[in-house]
Amino acid sequence: MEEVVIEVERREEVGKSANRRLRARDIVPAVVYGGGKEPIAVQIPKKTLLTLFKEGGHENRIFLLKLAGTDQTRHAMVRDLRVDPTSNQIEHLDFQRVMMDQTVRVNVRVELSGTPFGVKNEGGVLDFVTREVEVECLPAAIPQEIGVEVGGLHVGEHIDAKDVPLPAGVTLVSPPDAVIASVSHARVEAAETAAALEVATAPAEPEVIRKGKAEESEED
Repeated sequence: MEEVVIEVERREEVGKSANRRLRARDIVPAVVYGGGKEPIAVQIPKKTLLTLFKEGGHENRIFLLKLAGTDQTRHAMVRDLRVDPTSNQIEHLDFQRVMMDQTVRVNVRVELSGTPFGVKNEGGVLDFVTREVEVECLPAAIPQEIGVEVGGLHVGEHIDAKDVPLPAGVTLVSPPDAVIASVSHARVEAAETAAALEVATAPAEPEVIRKGKAEESEED
């Protein structure tokens, strides 16, 4: 993946009030930490971030941060992105410094492909249990996603994390017996059977006797 440069400026003021003033000017406050160095407070134009994230997202992507007005650069990845739930606007970013020759641990999205045999021919349903796995690798080797083929699954079978095919240089960190996907008997059929059984065994509703009331009316 092509290296993306983000120019950042050092923040002179910190704190909630200062951050609110930045956001009012469409500037996002951020922090760069890790790498054995002190955290530094920086700021980035919101437009810059929106353009970058629209092009390729931010999950596990390695950026080259360049401090404005200097030759200082540092590779980093987004570790936390806070979004306002009301306005859906980016409020704050945390960047973690990374060394390109040192491994990192990240969560990578799992993508399923194929239709299980048990779904097509045995009346089963596919349950996508674990949608991401934790792996360890060099920053340049971080996969965007990991594909898992489920076409061969029969009813009662499943795929564990240890069965997921990982690219070269990528090591599994998640528990190896974590279930990624499984095929089981259709829950809808089971629910319908249970509902039918409940109706069949339900006690009959008592009949409402209205004869006495009718006789009283005739006597009146």
